[in-house]
Amino acid sequence: MSPQIHSARWWRRPVLRCAIVSLAVTSTMTVVLTPPGAVATAEAASTLGAAAAQSGRYFGAAVAGGKLSDSQYTTILNREFNSITAENEMKWDHTEPSRNNFTFGSADRIANHARSQNKQLRGHTLVWHSQLPDWVKAIRDANTLRGVMNNHINQVAGRYRGQIHSWDVVNEAFEDGGSGALRQSVFRDVLGNGFIEEAFRTARTADPAAKLCYNDYNIEDWNAAKTQGVYRLVRDFKARGVPIDCVGLQAHFGSGGAPGTFQTTLANFAALGVDVQLTELDIAQASPNAYAGTVRACLNVPRCTGITTWGVRDSDSWRGGENPLLFDRSGNKKPAYEAVLAALNGVSTGGPIQVGVNYRLVAQHSGKAADIANASTSAGAGLQQWAVSGGSNQQFDFLDAGGGYYRIRARHSGLVLQVASSSSGADVTQQADTNATAQQWRVTDHGNGTVSLVNRQSGLALDVWAASAADGARISQWTYTGNSNQRFQLQRP
Repeated sequence: MSPQIHSARWWRRPVLRCAIVSLAVTSTMTVVLTPPGAVATAEAASTLGAAAAQSGRYFGAAVAGGKLSDSQYTTILNREFNSITAENEMKWDHTEPSRNNFTFGSADRIANHARSQNKQLRGHTLVWHSQLPDWVKAIRDANTLRGVMNNHINQVAGRYRGQIHSWDVVNEAFEDGGSGALRQSVFRDVLGNGFIEEAFRTARTADPAAKLCYNDYNIEDWNAAKTQGVYRLVRDFKARGVPIDCVGLQAHFGSGGAPGTFQTTLANFAALGVDVQLTELDIAQASPNAYAGTVRACLNVPRCTGITTWGVRDSDSWRGGENPLLFDRSGNKKPAYEAVLAALNGVSTGGPIQVGVNYRLVAQHSGKAADIANASTSAGAGLQQWAVSGGSNQQFDFLDAGGGYYRIRARHSGLVLQVASSSSGADVTQQADTNATAQQWRVTDHGNGTVSLVNRQSGLALDVWAASAADGARISQWTYTGNSNQRFQLQRP
């Protein structure tokens, strides 16, 4: 958590669209569908953690050990959340206040509570320039500091080895502003830019099972220099085999919620082969629309694996004067809570998709239909766009793949759409149905029968190559942007 709010992180986001839709079947009858994999309204999960778990995600809260004796606090915590982050208790000033003097009492209390309540535990944080004891800040010899840093990681991560879902290994290492560079800190100044890599390699050895995250604020806007700096770091680490498993976006937002490019940011990081997590979510004044939109952006990116709010009640928040959380000071659920719960319960609805119905997928930018080339019935035939013809090679139905995903089956061949690899630009072809993740697609509903389709294996979206309007333009997969060449109108033949 950053010690102060940064106004540059406050932007507006559109209102969440309804997740359960009504489809007009005739001019006189309307039915409300509960698509495959969805939880019917009567059976919808009634808590945040249970609702998130329907799609394999977590919904957690940052926890202060000293408040675990507050019965109202623990009642909400135990009931609503399936993940816990130690708010301060695992930071350096708490765990190693003087050299080699490790104190774990407060951190152990939180870890023990998580274990007793069968909740997963996030570790926060191993290396951070803030809440750092003066004795560490005073070190100026590189060998000494390297030894101190690695020993700290080994001792803290080692103590909780096998208990941590994800560690924020390095926190807030990039500076604000337009440079996209690392901030000044004792670690950067004495050890150089390589301290981040060393910290991650040490953490992997200390706890091989934990996911290793880089965590920061003001990296939610794809166009921000700071975001691009972190993106370059993660891309470099993945290319060189440096162990990194996830990026934590703190998501401290103003009253307007997430920036307009937020989902693009999540998708682009995910496309590098890492999970993304919203690690410290709070929104000034807790607008239901802003909260629901933020949650929906995560749900629309398959590798966005979980959300943590930074506190439980408004009275527990570091931004208490802005009432930014889902529970008020008396522990009551706020309207934003209901909006988030509805969004989480809608994750598997698939928008306007109805199983057993054939659709044309008409690209919004070109008005042309997704088409199996040459009406081939052979495995390996490619997907392209072509003028709408009414042919069965332009008709597809959706098969439930489980977990809110679908296979997309060509009517003329009985084969399903599959991506060739996890790379941007990879071909989409028809193949025999095996229900492999490369054949599974999540539906992102843009309203008015327009959807985007995101592949489960790659996290990339179905995309008309280079936004071409030409007949025969290849349809492949690309980083999700929500642009019109990634939007398809569902039309019944």
